[in-house]
Amino acid sequence: MQVIYYIIESKLDKQGNAPIFYSITFGGERIRRKIKGVKVMPKDWNGNLQRVKPPLKKEPYNYHIEYNKTIEELDQKLKTIFRLILLNEIVPTKDYILDKLDDKSPVEITHNFIDSFQEFIDTSKITKAERTIKSYVTALNVFKDFSERKKYPLRFDTINKEFFAKFQEFCFVEKKTKNNYFSRLITTLKTFMRWAMENDYHENLDFLKFQAPEEEIEVIYLTLDELMKLYHHDFEKEKLSRVRDVYCFGCFTGLRFSDLKNLRPSNIMENEIKLNIQKTRTIDHRIPLNEYAKSILQRYRDTIWEPLPIISPQKFNSYVKECCRLAGIDTPTSITRYRGTKRLDKTVPKYELITSHTARKTFVTNSLVLGMKEMVVRNITGHKKEETFRRYVKIAENLKQEEMSKAWNNI
Repeated sequence: MQVIYYIIESKLDKQGNAPIFYSITFGGERIRRKIKGVKVMPKDWNGNLQRVKPPLKKEPYNYHIEYNKTIEELDQKLKTIFRLILLNEIVPTKDYILDKLDDKSPVEITHNFIDSFQEFIDTSKITKAERTIKSYVTALNVFKDFSERKKYPLRFDTINKEFFAKFQEFCFVEKKTKNNYFSRLITTLKTFMRWAMENDYHENLDFLKFQAPEEEIEVIYLTLDELMKLYHHDFEKEKLSRVRDVYCFGCFTGLRFSDLKNLRPSNIMENEIKLNIQKTRTIDHRIPLNEYAKSILQRYRDTIWEPLPIISPQKFNSYVKECCRLAGIDTPTSITRYRGTKRLDKTVPKYELITSHTARKTFVTNSLVLGMKEMVVRNITGHKKEETFRRYVKIAENLKQEEMSKAWNNI
């Protein structure tokens, strides 16, 4: 990019002054404009320096200081715009440069959006759980895909109302994204934008207006009867028995799969587990062991699997569905999701919905149904969000009401 300042002597006014122009050339394009309020007699213009010469001693003052200051300020603004373009790998257009020139506010040098997002991910590895980092990486890939396929430039200054509308359309129409995942993507984006703003990478506040609330979905869990049915089922394949044991252990303790994976024999006490919770960074968290959990641990004591036979999450989720299918946990279960305003209903055998995450939900729901105090259950599971835990309480209360009606209404 190149900028030159010049006069056109053929455009003299009545006093013999020529307007000063500037010309910007870039990528085969040219912008040519007159500098408002700045004009000079041809004899006072230094074409080599592209500035106004001071008058000779006997000549009247020609405002060379004021005019040169105006040219310098314009020149600095243009250099800042060019630097912004280079740092953010922006493909410059006439409209983009003219918009920046006409904007009265100072041009802010912002960092490259993608590089900054990767920096955000790298720094988060120190304080965030592995699962959270994976969600950040996935989100960044979605944003990159959107940018490439929709030809939308991702910069800090383009994360605005237009971005939200186009990204929402891309997710719902092209990616077939459901509302709750779209909500998580926007939450991740807002977390990143706050981090970047705190690090002085931008001053754009438009992202604070983005609204994509999560919708409440069904809590999938095993009833007490289903849990016992699975726990006592005799599998022909040993690998399925091991998967069942790990899943049931999660149902009896409320531990997340990530914490089951990190469990070591040293964490196992006689009547409790003591460990550091990965997701919430809780130190020396204690979980009491019931007889079912102790029985499972006993099966793997002094074996190569001790304390539990953990496999990869992907294989585990596949095998646990098979376990539940063989155990006859096949009650038709309906789930409802939304994609934009479109409602998506599906009814499947319950085993298709069972994953490692449902073990923790099974523990909470059944513990409340069996009469454990809410405070005790929440202390064991370490739930931080009140609204999340209240969902389980509501389910338990509804189940208790159903049992009350069955018991007393048939007398």
